[in-house]
Amino acid sequence: MTLRPEYSLGHSAYNAFLHAEVGEELNGTKLTVLTALTRLGIDPWQEAARLADLPRDVAVTALAAALARLPPMSPGGSWKAADAEAIATRLSALLPGQSSAPLAQPAPRAKAARASAPAAASAPRAKASLTTWLLWGVAGLALYFLFMQMQPDREFEPSSGQSAITQQ
Repeated sequence: MTLRPEYSLGHSAYNAFLHAEVGEELNGTKLTVLTALTRLGIDPWQEAARLADLPRDVAVTALAAALARLPPMSPGGSWKAADAEAIATRLSALLPGQSSAPLAQPAPRAKAARASAPAAASAPRAKASLTTWLLWGVAGLALYFLFMQMQPDREFEPSSGQSAITQQ
């Protein structure tokens, strides 16, 4: 079973970009693009796809602006525009030419009903049949237990070969 594009990001075309080092943090650990974008509240894979679709110089400018919003990483220092621009230029070279697959954007509630109909039509048939089988299985088990409850309890009755007198 293959995963949908938004869940199969372990082997995405953006890995080189997202796992590239931006710089070193105050405690000595390396800061990656993935971590930096997450700290800024930006979805890393969607931002990588957006930057990959932009012309290279526009992508560098957008990435430099995002990096400039990060807190200082060196003791007593701060991000300088030249540093952010140089880092963004180096990192943007790791982006693929175009986004590999468009990532699903959350649909507004009004459009959600219209958007779900085509998605349901293109969904694999196996998923629907598995759900159907599971529902029928649950219904069958419920009927089985219902019939078992309706059977008379014969625990205290004598067996067919014994009489009531011999049991006294």
